Amino acid sequence: MINNKKVLAVIPARGGSKGVLRKNIRNLFRKPLLAWTIEAGKQSKYIDRLIVSSEDSEIIEVAKTFGADVPFIRPKHLAQDQTPGIDPVIHALKELPDYDYVVLLQPTSPLRLVEDIDGCIEQLLNTGAPACVSVTEPEKSPYWMYMLQEGGLMQPLISQKEVAVRRQDLPSVYALNGAVYVARSEWLYETKSFLTEETVAFIMPKSRSYDIDTEEDFLLCEWMITKQ
Repeated sequence: MINNKKVLAVIPARGGSKGVLRKNIRNLFRKPLLAWTIEAGKQSKYIDRLIVSSEDSEIIEVAKTFGADVPFIRPKHLAQDQTPGIDPVIHALKELPDYDYVVLLQPTSPLRLVEDIDGCIEQLLNTGAPACVSVTEPEKSPYWMYMLQEGGLMQPLISQKEVAVRRQDLPSVYALNGAVYVARSEWLYETKSFLTEETVAFIMPKSRSYDIDTEEDFLLCEWMITKQ
């Protein structure tokens, strides 16, 4: 709870992943991928209720085993490949309307810590913004990226008078890492997005910003865990 305001955390975990089959319940260093997010969320000093939204019976059982609340079964039409990521969050708020803030925790970010979750919430409160999302510095700067035109001609993604030779001469840029999204519930109902011109950022280190989408991501995250 924050200033007598209730906080709901939603972990969306559908069964039909494409890049890595059944990845949400596949073991990552001795426990299901989903469990890493459940355990981090349960440590938060602000979250009043942590739920998992899923249409998959096996995922639901795993979620309950690791202490998550599963108050409803997500409709299958909200668990398709083309389903916008915001839809399960809006659905959860409609099912559980008595929460002032909502936190989205994607299960594909197993290395985030509770300090990242609570830090993102605190950033929203301290700035007075309606939403806050976690970001990290990308490995490759967009100032060194190009689009290819006809004939293979290179066009800079970002126009600049001259291309910087050294990375330290480039402007600092940040990319979404998918780990934590926080917003005021009523505001999110209206915008249907965590990302608007009013959204503020919470910066996370690269070491905790890995998002699992491929087999290589699984191997990398396991290595990151074992070396800690």
